[in-house]
Amino acid sequence: MTREIFQEALSRLQAGTHHDPFQFLGCHPIAKGWEVRVWLPSAETATLEQKYPLQRYPNSDLFTVRLSAAQKKALAQHYQVQWQEKDGSEHQVVSPYSFMPQLGELDLHLFAEGRHWHIYQFLGANPKIVDGVAGVLFAVWAPSANRVSVVGDFNGWHGLRHPMRVRGDSGIWELFIPGLMAGDIYKFEIRNAQTSGVFIKTDPYAKAMELRPLTGSVVAETHFNWADQSWLKARAERDWQATPMNIYEVHLGSWQRDDAGGFLNYREIAHRLVEYVVWMGYTHIELLPISEHPLDESWGYQTTGYFAPTRRFGDPDDFRYFVEYCHQHQIGVFLDWVPAHFPKDTFALARFDGSALYEHEDPRKGEHQDWGTYIFNFGRNEVRNFLIANALYWLDEFHIDGLRVDAVASMLYLDYSRDEGAWVPNQYGGRENIEAIEFLKTLNAEVHSQSPGALVMAEESTSWPMVSRPTWMGGLGFSMKWNMGWMNDTLDFFEKDPVYRPYHHNQLTFSQMYAYSENFILPLSHDEVVHLKKSLVGKMPGDLWQKMANMRLLMGYQLLHPGKKLLFMGCEFAQWQEWSDARGLDWYLCDQPENRGVQLLVRDLNLLYRNHSALHERDFSTEGFEWIDCHDYEQSILSFMRQSKTEKIICVFNFTPVPRNHYRIGLPEAGSYSEVINSDAAVYGGSNCGNSGVIEAESIPWMNRPYSAELVLPPLGVVVLKR
Repeated sequence: MTREIFQEALSRLQAGTHHDPFQFLGCHPIAKGWEVRVWLPSAETATLEQKYPLQRYPNSDLFTVRLSAAQKKALAQHYQVQWQEKDGSEHQVVSPYSFMPQLGELDLHLFAEGRHWHIYQFLGANPKIVDGVAGVLFAVWAPSANRVSVVGDFNGWHGLRHPMRVRGDSGIWELFIPGLMAGDIYKFEIRNAQTSGVFIKTDPYAKAMELRPLTGSVVAETHFNWADQSWLKARAERDWQATPMNIYEVHLGSWQRDDAGGFLNYREIAHRLVEYVVWMGYTHIELLPISEHPLDESWGYQTTGYFAPTRRFGDPDDFRYFVEYCHQHQIGVFLDWVPAHFPKDTFALARFDGSALYEHEDPRKGEHQDWGTYIFNFGRNEVRNFLIANALYWLDEFHIDGLRVDAVASMLYLDYSRDEGAWVPNQYGGRENIEAIEFLKTLNAEVHSQSPGALVMAEESTSWPMVSRPTWMGGLGFSMKWNMGWMNDTLDFFEKDPVYRPYHHNQLTFSQMYAYSENFILPLSHDEVVHLKKSLVGKMPGDLWQKMANMRLLMGYQLLHPGKKLLFMGCEFAQWQEWSDARGLDWYLCDQPENRGVQLLVRDLNLLYRNHSALHERDFSTEGFEWIDCHDYEQSILSFMRQSKTEKIICVFNFTPVPRNHYRIGLPEAGSYSEVINSDAAVYGGSNCGNSGVIEAESIPWMNRPYSAELVLPPLGVVVLKR
């Protein structure tokens, strides 16, 4: 190395602009032997292997020593450096600049193609043993940088202490730092090549993060031994379309709090929540996003740590315990997952390396004006890889049973919530986001192929066709789709005073026009009980009795209508207040007779749904549903039959507060019928109007059925009959 090249490399190191410090630091041959070069910005004195004094190069932070060939031969491959700081503290480490590159060419190639589904095992911070030396391998994608450094408590957050090497034109920077371990806090300091701007960023692939408001990434290593293999095996073999799926949607921070009003740990929540969910008869829990996020009020929908379970409730292994505990009690776990957008917080993904790396540069494609967030650039291989690998990470590393994908409509349409001229058409002049569509198809195909039995559910609010049909049929490949039309029509109908309901009867019957075009979930979610929309029971018209009766009727209508089910926490006991993330649910209401009655009805409906194949076996098939009478709009009465291969269930709804005595209903078969659910029963807080004893079918044709019987229909009630 000539003196000029030496000086140039030294100047670039000192200025923090060297793209590959390994070309200069470490042990290098010179004219008469070898020279070891060590970069120690805050050192006063330094020694190599405790026997070779290192000399400071004049006017720099570089320390060097020259070795003979014999001394080099005796030197350990990964030599130690000792130094004393200017404050007198002493330190000793194995030099990071004595190690060869750790990322394989195949890893770099697959990532560049956007097909490295386990890239999180290589990018980020991964504890590793290299040549017998324990440490942490750091790697990050930052193609617009001309220097990236690892900073943390271990180096005083000094950006020139641990500069990384870039791996060719991949845009990936890496550095193995010996001696670091799980629990160490770090970030990346990035210098943009064009602007020379310097940014300190959290790791996009960080598997743990500090508790907000702190934003440091944390080196994580799991020591969890899974014991849910029987659950995963059964999940892979289960015909989920023909089995009950009744989802309890939960925000972990506000389901319950501790006595001081603080958050519970994942492990504490597991025991409390699972006991309750099992008692209530739910089959699955769906968690609002638990990936790390800085603002409690975002409920997790503005994610900054895509690979990190939020520290609010514990560490990643605590969350693993939560999932395993659910599985051991036969409860599945779904996660709300947010690939549609990400926040503009400067410490995270936004303008990560000083350029629009994860987002589009053009705000007409790269920003959601409504939410004040950025949109992922789904056309970039590495960005698609980041997101798909993240989805698979939750399924692989945490044994999650499925993902609910938030805001799919915002991904499908380039003009989503945009005015004329504020969006960019695709290459064919259309409004469809072709890159996002291909991303979603790949996501769903990979999840279904790599995680047997895992499901992907779309929150999609438009009439986009074949959302839940396989990609080989031309669909998007989701397992299921939220039925937003059913939810909107149903709630709009229930909010009306019963005197007006006859004029809106079609809001209840219209769902059967499209009920089997997709695999639908019927959601009554958190979105319906916030932002001044009122709680579910608060939406209901009438006095206290009518509100509670309407609430019970709504619960019956959801549980008996075709489709899988989802209900947000607190709705099952008719919480009066709108949901707030800042406090626990109003559990004291469960001691009030009216609320307790709703809770008991929901429990009995859940158990009825689970125990009777007619209510879940053919949720997605016309064979599972028949109208008995959908035309009695004048009395606001609906009746239908749910059926499986082995049984039939009769469901009759009265949507007015008027009891209907001697109401004749058509029946499919002769024999004796019993009332298995009556939402107006006294135990549920009702008036106890109903049908006691056995109901005998009469040979009187009615409603195109060969048999019939007279029933008493309770006010604002549902009656369920079984032969």
